[in-house]
Formats: sequence, C-alpha cells, structure tokens
Amino acid sequence: MSQQYDFVAIGDIVVDAFLELNRDVADVSIDMDTGRKTLHMPFGSKLPYNDVTVVNAVGNSPNAAVSAHRLGLNTALITNVGNDRYGNDCLDALRTEGVHTDYVKVHEGKSTNYHYVLRYGPERTILIKHEQYPYTLPDFAAPPRYIYFSSIGEHGIDYHFDIARYVAENDETKLVFQPGTFQIKLGPEKLKEVYENTEIFFCNKEEAQEILGSDTQDVPTLIREFKKLGPNMPVITDGPSGAYVVDEGDQAWHMPMYPDPAPPVDRTGAGDSFSSTFTAAIALGLTPAEALSWGPINSMSVVQHIGAQAGLLRREKLQEYLAAAPADYKAEKL
Repeated sequence: MSQQYDFVAIGDIVVDAFLELNRDVADVSIDMDTGRKTLHMPFGSKLPYNDVTVVNAVGNSPNAAVSAHRLGLNTALITNVGNDRYGNDCLDALRTEGVHTDYVKVHEGKSTNYHYVLRYGPERTILIKHEQYPYTLPDFAAPPRYIYFSSIGEHGIDYHFDIARYVAENDETKLVFQPGTFQIKLGPEKLKEVYENTEIFFCNKEEAQEILGSDTQDVPTLIREFKKLGPNMPVITDGPSGAYVVDEGDQAWHMPMYPDPAPPVDRTGAGDSFSSTFTAAIALGLTPAEALSWGPINSMSVVQHIGAQAGLLRREKLQEYLAAAPADYKAEKL
C-alpha cells in the first residue's frame, strides 16, 4: 500500500434493491400548494411488483470511486461493511470495478447496509437504515491527491473534523465535499472546519438555499456566497437549468444539460455521477469550464439505466459524446 491514490472516496456503502412498483396498485399524488409528492399503496394487502434489481456497492462515495476509476484515476474507497454475504458482495463488486479495497473495514457482528428503492417511473423513494460503524481514517502510506467526502451516518460528527484536519496538515491533498442529507442539515457553522478546507464543493440549488438560509433563485449569487464559507471552487446544479461553477479567479460559468437520448429510466446517482466526473476532470488537468462540460454527459448516461453505476462512462466514450454534442452545449461566462 505504498502507492499514492489519485482519488480516495470516503462514505457509507450500501446494497440497493430496486423494486419496480406495479402502477395498478401504486399511485403518486402532488400537493398543488407545496409541490410535495406522496406515494400511495393499499395497506394490509399482498401487492404485486413488476421487477427487482439488486445493485451492490453503491452509495454516494462508492459511486464516485467507480466513476473516477472508469475515467482513468487510481482510486480507493474508505468505508465499512459487515462480515456477511452482502459485505462480501460489495467487496467483490468494488474489486471487479478496479476500485482498491485496502481501506474497507469488515466488522464482525454488524450488518452491511441494505436499502430498498421503490421505483415509480424514473423517480424513487428509498427506505434506508444505516448501521453504526466506527469511523476512522487509515494511515495513508502516501497522501492521496483528492479526498472525496460524502454521506455518512449521523453519529459521525467527529469524523468530519478528522478529515478536515488531515487535509489542513497535508497540502498535497485536496478535499472534495458533496454533503449528504444529514450533513446539509448540520449547516455550515457546525461544519465550519470542513468548509474552510474544501477545494471543490457540490450541491443542488435547493440544498444551497437550505445551507445558506437563502431564498434567492440566482445561482451565481449562491455560489459566490459559498466561496465566502471557504470552498475554493463551489459547483451548484439546477436540474434542467444546468450547472454552475465559480473558479479560482471568481469567474462564474454556466453549462446546460446534455440532451437525453431517451426518457430517463432511473434518476438514482445522477448527482454523484456529475460531481465525481467534474472532480476527475479537474484531477486530469482540465479547467473548471472544461470539467463542467464532462459532468452532465455522465449524468445523462446514468439515468438511462437502473442504479447509479451501470451507466457510468469510460473516458473514451465520454469524449465521443462530447465530440457529438450540439453546438449550444458549451460553457458560458456569467
């Protein structure tokens, strides 16, 4: 383990079981005032479902590690599994993908995270349960070039500061932070040390508004507010409106979505694919504007498949899509 990794992802790993719901017994309603969607199914009955697809070794950070490896980076994952069938399946899946498992800890007496994803069209509701694992950083033989930190359990507060301190003490390592739901709810003040040591930060517009306590709809304003929190290169996605970044020189850029070749099949992992692809492009020496053109292509591909990893592209295929992009698919200064 003397090699230096280009990309080390940190975060929880899960097995996802995708259940495609039968629309004869399931329905979704929309609250016209709030826009909130609610899934409805009869209670106390035996309900048919259409299909099930089990995907091993997923989660924000495992998805990012697989993405970065397919794009040509030497990657590893720091995570935890139980000493059970699902943990072994996850390890096998990571190794098959070429993601190094040196830093995956196997725990006796604990279960590997297993989630149920209820699919209704391209959208989904996920039933989650996170095992409580002890979170510790390994002793790196050589500091990684990039640490990609994302979703962990709510008991892992101190782990955030361990990671921030490691980055602060190792100038050759850059921190990429893609907060999960729990980390977003904590807010920037509790995670001040993390934000101040972050090189690249990712979230969507709604998450940015929640973190900043802002109701502005102007994304360039939001990302410049994030720069004040510490991240050197904040990136915000805004669904069909595309993605935005502010680079080191305080120049804001906007990138439209890459057109879908067909209606999306499953939106799981679209954000992970964008964030990890942008990061990989930066690690490979591209400018922020160039990296912004890579991210939406991988997201487009991922949503054409069930699960977060089946559609992840290798670099050659991504560059084929880029070469065939419409004329208006280009980053513009704001």
